Amino acid sequence: MNIFVAGLSYQISDADLKELFEEYGDVSSAKIITDRETRRSKGYGFVEMADESGQNAIDELNGAEYDGRTLSVSVARPRTENDDRRGGGFHRGGNNRGGGYGNRDNRDRNRY
Repeated sequence: MNIFVAGLSYQISDADLKELFEEYGDVSSAKIITDRETRRSKGYGFVEMADESGQNAIDELNGAEYDGRTLSVSVARPRTENDDRRGGGFHRGGNNRGGGYGNRDNRDRNRY
């Protein structure tokens, strides 16, 4: 079972997260998600456990306080195609007021 854990203190390490969940069963992996550029924690992570012990951990830890913060713990959603497209790329505002590459008709209209 893949478990999503949010509300983590920014000082929590992978080892700390693993230790927290090991109270409820064997942990296959525990990973804090970090910013690519700064390498700082984003305050959430993922834990892999067997289904039964994972559900028990979710039930016990969701809403619990850990390191001064309230945890939000749930079954992780599978990644979708949209998750892969979220970062980067060209984005133009929705009101067509400059910026981006307006269409040819608008550029021609502005000449007169």
